[in-house]
Amino acid sequence: MSAETEILSEVEALKAKFSDTRALYREVCVLLFFRFDITPTANKLYQYVRKGSMNVPTEELAKFWGDMRHKARVDIEHPDLPDPIKAVAAEAIAAIWHQASEAARRELVTARLEYQVEAEQARASRDTAEKAVVQMQAAVNDLRARVVSGDEEAAELGGLLEAERRAHAGAQGRAQELQAQLEQARLQQQRQQEAFSADLGKARGDIEAAHERAAAAERRALMEIEQERQARARADRTAESLREKLGEVEGRERQQSLEHAEASTRLQMELNSMTAALQRTQETNEELQRELDGLRCELAESRQAVARHQAEAQTLQVLVAQLTTAPAPAPETPARTSRRKAGT
Repeated sequence: MSAETEILSEVEALKAKFSDTRALYREVCVLLFFRFDITPTANKLYQYVRKGSMNVPTEELAKFWGDMRHKARVDIEHPDLPDPIKAVAAEAIAAIWHQASEAARRELVTARLEYQVEAEQARASRDTAEKAVVQMQAAVNDLRARVVSGDEEAAELGGLLEAERRAHAGAQGRAQELQAQLEQARLQQQRQQEAFSADLGKARGDIEAAHERAAAAERRALMEIEQERQARARADRTAESLREKLGEVEGRERQQSLEHAEASTRLQMELNSMTAALQRTQETNEELQRELDGLRCELAESRQAVARHQAEAQTLQVLVAQLTTAPAPAPETPARTSRRKAGT
């Protein structure tokens, strides 16, 4: 049986199975592409099915190629993933799917070739048996014609008729034997078809298992990426908290620096006033000296507090630099430098 005859036979079977015209065209697409390795076209589909208008096979063929492209492409839709990671994961999963599909398809082609060789051998045996049966039937028909034509000579040719009858019986026995061989060939072909169907089912199971493994790999990749994203978010939150603390410390430092400057100015003014008063009056010298000593102690305490806040700010800046990839802190302002010099 030629490939064209086999295709027509399969299409007739699909016509009996599918009453919907669009579903029938889709099944014929699958039959041509996966069973016979033929690229389906709208003209070929209509040539085999011959139902509906030409728009129907064209539309169904477009849907078939769209489904094939969709199965061959893997997309990872996740809003928090960078595009390069999406592309790498999609290419890896698509490569796994393609390798599994190609392996299953190669196994299917090998099984199909073996089945075709065995089917051809069975067909050859069947054809030989059928030819022998035809020859026996021709011989039987010839004998029957001889019997009809020899009715008038039955009395004289009784012995010959008996011999011919025995030959006819032998021919019938041989015909029955050939018929039994033909039945055995048919049963063998049926068993081969069942074995091919089982192999095809196994190949489909392997493909499904490959799909499941690809889906599991995709889920694991998504989980690892999500864990990495959560860890990055926690680090960002920690860095932001440290930045806020650093801002608060710098604000307190600026406020205390302003207070220190005001206190220094106030103390200087008071010191000048006290110096003038000291020049004006010698009697109040000891009292002014005691007030001056107290103010100097307050000034030293203020400077020590400023030095402590500056050390805290530097510690927080080091922590922020270790936890984030932010740029190095800006150079200190002249005002801060002058305050440090004043503190020293």
